[in-house]
Amino acid sequence: MYDVDYNKWSDYIEDIFKKYNVKPSLMLDLGCGTGSVCINFAERGYDMIGIDMSCEMLSCATEKSKEKGLDILYLNQDITQFELYGTVDAAFCLMDTLNYITDKRKVKDFFKLVANYLNPNGLFIFDINSEYKLEKILGNNVLYEVGKEITYIWVNSYSKKSRICEFDLTFFVENQGKYDRFDELHYERAYSIMELEKIISSVKGLEIMGIYDQFSFKKPKEDSERIFFVCRKAC
Repeated sequence: MYDVDYNKWSDYIEDIFKKYNVKPSLMLDLGCGTGSVCINFAERGYDMIGIDMSCEMLSCATEKSKEKGLDILYLNQDITQFELYGTVDAAFCLMDTLNYITDKRKVKDFFKLVANYLNPNGLFIFDINSEYKLEKILGNNVLYEVGKEITYIWVNSYSKKSRICEFDLTFFVENQGKYDRFDELHYERAYSIMELEKIISSVKGLEIMGIYDQFSFKKPKEDSERIFFVCRKAC
């Protein structure tokens, strides 16, 4: 994630708030990882809650927040089963986190929880890696980067039957002149726009306001790689 422009992401989210004339105060970041987006928004004056199932990532998020003197509540929970003590004004699930939910039934559970914890007229914003990107760009491809501190090899395979893309990653991380090896397996499922529209329409209290090509307010194209959804909690 070192090359992610977090200001660009946050600017786009705030543009969405302006477009739909909302001014949230308390916001929820679902799948917050190491807290970079939470921290960015907290520095812009929002009250933030971050949820992630990785203790290691939340530990990093907590340390980063403390270093900046920010009071952010981080919760170690599965986003498909999360619980809050109250409701929030807005929620988001960014950087294709939703694709990591590979069970469609759990996707619906996730949307139900979001609707439950949003205040009336509150916005929920999420993005996905498109079917096109997972199958045509990432799928059945090998990516790599050789760096001074970190080198990685990223071998991908996409199954048309399951619509799941498997990412087999190997990292070599410099450690006092030597390199430590780390291996990870990641899985993302491809969801079509129509598929997600159907799931969201079946969730009481949640409605889709807009579907956009990445970082714009234009309609997605056939070769769009990242697609944003803007939903609203009905009154």
